Amino acid sequence: MSVDERGPAVARTVSPPVRARRPSPGPARAVVVMAPLLLTVALGLWGIRRQNTMWGDESVTYQLAHRDLSQIWLTAQHVDLVHALHYAMMHEIFGLFGAGLLTLRLPSVLAMAVAASGVGLLGLRLAGPRAGLLAGLVFALLPQVQKYAQEGRSYALVCALVTWATYALVVSVPHRARWRWAVYGSTMVLACLLHEFAVLALVAHGVTLVASRVPRPVLRAWSVTAACVVAGLLPLAIGSAGQSGQVSWIDRPGPMRLLGFLAVAVVGVACARAPLGVRGPVRLSLLAVPILVLPGLLLLIVSLVEPLFVDRYVLYSSIGIALLLGAWMDYFHRLRRSSRNAWIAAVAVLAALVPPSLSLRTPQSRSTDVIAIGATVRKEGRPGDGLLYLSGRHRVWTAANPEDTRFLTDLALAQDPVASNTLAGIELPAQDIAAHMLEFDRIVAVRDPAGAHSPTNSQEEAKTSTLRRYFREYGTTHLTGARVTVYVRGHDPWWSVPPRTSPLVRPAGPVRTRK
Repeated sequence: MSVDERGPAVARTVSPPVRARRPSPGPARAVVVMAPLLLTVALGLWGIRRQNTMWGDESVTYQLAHRDLSQIWLTAQHVDLVHALHYAMMHEIFGLFGAGLLTLRLPSVLAMAVAASGVGLLGLRLAGPRAGLLAGLVFALLPQVQKYAQEGRSYALVCALVTWATYALVVSVPHRARWRWAVYGSTMVLACLLHEFAVLALVAHGVTLVASRVPRPVLRAWSVTAACVVAGLLPLAIGSAGQSGQVSWIDRPGPMRLLGFLAVAVVGVACARAPLGVRGPVRLSLLAVPILVLPGLLLLIVSLVEPLFVDRYVLYSSIGIALLLGAWMDYFHRLRRSSRNAWIAAVAVLAALVPPSLSLRTPQSRSTDVIAIGATVRKEGRPGDGLLYLSGRHRVWTAANPEDTRFLTDLALAQDPVASNTLAGIELPAQDIAAHMLEFDRIVAVRDPAGAHSPTNSQEEAKTSTLRRYFREYGTTHLTGARVTVYVRGHDPWWSVPPRTSPLVRPAGPVRTRK
């Protein structure tokens, strides 16, 4: 064999081996996105009707979504301007798919599922596929996430938008393309227009960038974008400032609420002490800790002057604790500790989540049950009876189903909610309410639980004093967050009002007493 003949053969034997192809990230990304999304949808659909119950704030959404867009706008000039965009969106959804508990809550289920997939992608980008998957699954299992995934309010939508705005921020830092910053800014503006306290996430994002020591051009781009977001929110903030009475019900944070916030913050910071994630322009702990702690902390500080702290207002803080727990579990796995201990810990966590997950799907998990209240008024009332709301704002409790009060006379109402472009209507002057009450021998009264409310204006004082002076309590049905009491004129003998043949029985467990 000649040298020329051997050459090719030798060349083939000494050529370097072909390097194995790096596995495509596509399948991992798909799992990280789809597993949390599907788990959130499954948990959201589980018991979504909550035994056919609806609480007070959901009832407001349900009622406002039935009004046309011009009425929603006119109502927002008086009350709930911060939720006007959500009401308009639900109006369109009801128009397309019909009104009901499923269509009321399904948008929140889908929004929270999208948020879970976004948390997974954040974890994937900042700490790898396993951390991303765990973070997305943890997010889906959090009790507060399960709760607000089944509520017909804007909080799940805000959480989803803040999640994806955060992802857009992380992606924008290394690439610096203007369109990416435009996506980030527009997503944050939409979140703020759905609920103005979403702007607190903007503060957390700024702290993340400063702590990450990103280049000055990135800080400059974020500053311009943040200024545009604030400018877009400003008209809503100015308009809603004149409706501060809407949050007058919020109390100063009590010890249990403060301890709950502190406990979650401590757990998150403890997780962040471990070397989590991969190196990059934005570290996972520097992103997750600010968004977990700062929004709630800022609301707590403001609450020292004006109480504003409500956990659902900063629901998007759940992004932070999910990322930290997911990355910490990934770190724990990489330490190659005993797999038996890891399984025991996982089973213990899941077992601890079962009781709250079950309780969240019961009527008692919410502060009121307006469907039960309306049904009780309908059952206790007789055609021609008077109907009285000890607090006028409680008129929304029975407005979701007008048939419940169709044959009763609202003794205090001067102008109904739709005609007056309000939530609870406009009431008569105090003396007219008292005079109207004395025209009736039997009144069905809707009121707060015992000891939960005292008169705050002249109309409420007139209702209370007239009932006390001229009527006597005949029977009371106790419900979740409310009482329905039948009053009869005090001069009537007890035998003039025949008692019911059977007590009211409802799955929610009301207790009825008679005097």
